[in-house]
Amino acid sequence: MNLAYDYPVLGVFWTTMWIFLWILWFVMLFRIIGDIFRDDTLSGGGKTGWLIFVVVLPFLGVFVYVLARGKGMGERERRHAQARQQAFDEQIREAAGSGAQPQSEAEQLAKLSEIRAKGDISDDEFRRAKEKILH
Repeated sequence: MNLAYDYPVLGVFWTTMWIFLWILWFVMLFRIIGDIFRDDTLSGGGKTGWLIFVVVLPFLGVFVYVLARGKGMGERERRHAQARQQAFDEQIREAAGSGAQPQSEAEQLAKLSEIRAKGDISDDEFRRAKEKILH
């Protein structure tokens, strides 16, 4: 059985290229469907029309969408990424709570006296820390 002779290197190249293009087309299809749903400027009817066009006539629909609306795809993706980042930053700020805000002198002194009451610091260390907070 001489398999290399039955399937030459150029055949492997063309098969690999077609598989790559097929996967690339699927990636574009899913990005376009995501962009259709993400676009706030399109009405419901517009979104439905583009979605039907992309699904019913997939190759033509993808190419026409990229030609007609491809310029704004990057801008919509950038705005979406910024909104996600701002939401993430806000969630981190909320989770950090009062630790992110400076404490008042009274809060710091109360915390310091709790530490002294537990016996974690000596009276001399407490006095030095208290002077540092008050000055």
